[in-house]
Amino acid sequence: MNAPFLWLQHSVPHHALSRFTGRLADLERPRWLKHAVIRAFVRHYGVDLAEAERPFPEAYGSFNDFFTRALKPGTRPLADAPVVSPVDGAVSQGGAIDGERIFQAKGRAFSLPALLGGDELRAASYRGGAFATLYLSPRDYHRVHMPCDGRLAAMRYVPGRLFSVNAATAAGVDRLFARNERLVCHFEGPLGPFAMVLVGAMIVAGIETTWAGRVAPPPRRNTLTDYAAPPAPVSLTRGEEMGRFCLGSTVILLFPAGTIRWDDACRPGARVRLGMPLAHRLR
Repeated sequence: MNAPFLWLQHSVPHHALSRFTGRLADLERPRWLKHAVIRAFVRHYGVDLAEAERPFPEAYGSFNDFFTRALKPGTRPLADAPVVSPVDGAVSQGGAIDGERIFQAKGRAFSLPALLGGDELRAASYRGGAFATLYLSPRDYHRVHMPCDGRLAAMRYVPGRLFSVNAATAAGVDRLFARNERLVCHFEGPLGPFAMVLVGAMIVAGIETTWAGRVAPPPRRNTLTDYAAPPAPVSLTRGEEMGRFCLGSTVILLFPAGTIRWDDACRPGARVRLGMPLAHRLR
């Protein structure tokens, strides 16, 4: 059943299609068409605009403005937990990292160093640690927040493909998350180092951070890029916004061994919401 879908993904020009879609999503005119597209999207995916800071399709300057919409203050209260969900979405997978191997789906896995763009030194921090793969569907809120307090230590753009990241593709494409374009953000926090990997996907026009703006794709798309340290240190608190997807995708969290244990909510298929408890501290 999924074979034609997977074949199509291998055949289409990922980046050209995604960037073209991104340019369309940034258009502000004609307004009637932009409003009609947003209303159709809301109906088709069941988007709850009542939670949005601007609850009317006509309030948005472009489709991307709508897609990266802010929530009303207080809509996602933070739980009293050391690690909270950084997004609204669903758990694709979560558990222990088997040495350097991270489970993907149905016997498929990918390597930790490959996910981090070949950074063996930082990968060593997470060997045998814990991971969670969180999928954001089209209907979800698409800003990404901090799972815990953290100070930015490094940021790396890793070029790659733009396969879809839904369940069918995860089950059918080898090393999916280590093949797609992604932004790797390393932080230091109360639990030690942790990483947030923002994975691009089909039709994802870009990835932004709150401190650097649009960082993926960079001007030289096919080049692995280590970003210089910002002029001022970046320290973010638990629940604070750290980035967003211009059209949706996946966030992968990495923690060192012996630091956290995922809560029961972090199980494959479970829905998560920003701010809900995701893990408890082991030390």
